[in-house]
Amino acid sequence: MPAVLPPAPGPAILPLALVDRAAVEALLDVAFGPDRHKRTAYRLRAGVDWIAALSFAAVRDGGLLGSVQCWPVALYSTGDTPDGTTDATVTPLTLLGPVAVDPAHQAGGLGKRLTRAAIHAVIEAHAPPPMLIGDPGYYGRFGFTALPTAGWDLPGPFERHRLLVLPLPDMPLPATGMIGPDVGSHARNALSRARDFASRARIA
Repeated sequence: MPAVLPPAPGPAILPLALVDRAAVEALLDVAFGPDRHKRTAYRLRAGVDWIAALSFAAVRDGGLLGSVQCWPVALYSTGDTPDGTTDATVTPLTLLGPVAVDPAHQAGGLGKRLTRAAIHAVIEAHAPPPMLIGDPGYYGRFGFTALPTAGWDLPGPFERHRLLVLPLPDMPLPATGMIGPDVGSHARNALSRARDFASRARIA
C-alpha cells in the first residue's frame, strides 16, 4: 500500500491512486496547458505508467488541488571496454514530476509538500534516485543538482542546467548516457536496450 504521510495543516496529502485519473489530467491541463504533451519530459514517460506508491495528491473537501507523479525511467549507457568489447549499463531512475498545483492555490506551499512527499516515499521504498527537468533554484532546496547530469542526454530539446538529480547514498550514477522510459523488458539484454533507445532517440 502507498504510504500516507502524517496529517499536516491544510489539504491532505493522499495516494494519487485514490483520485480519479480524469481529474488529474484536467489539473495538468490547467497547470501546464493543453500542449504539455509536446514537452521532452513526456517522451520519458512513453509506454510506462506512473508509480502508484510514489505518487500523491493534495485534496481538500473532495477537491483535487495538486498532484505529483513519479515514473520509472533509466539511464542507458554504452562504452568500449579495454578488451575491445562493448559494455552497457541500464541504471534505473525515478522521474519526479510533473508537480501540479491548481493556480488558485499556488501560494500555499502545496508544491513543496507534494515534492517532499514524493522524495520521502522514494527514500522509504529504496527506489532509484529521483531526477527531473525543472528550476534548479526551486528544486535545489530539496537537494537536486545538475552536477552529476553534465554528461546525460534526453530524447528531445532541454536546457542543460534544468536536468537535475537527487543523489542517494550507495546508488552510484553513471557519468554519461541517454535517459528514457524503463520498460522493464526481460526479452532484451542491457546492451540491446541501450542501443535501441539511443537509436530511437536520435531518429526522434
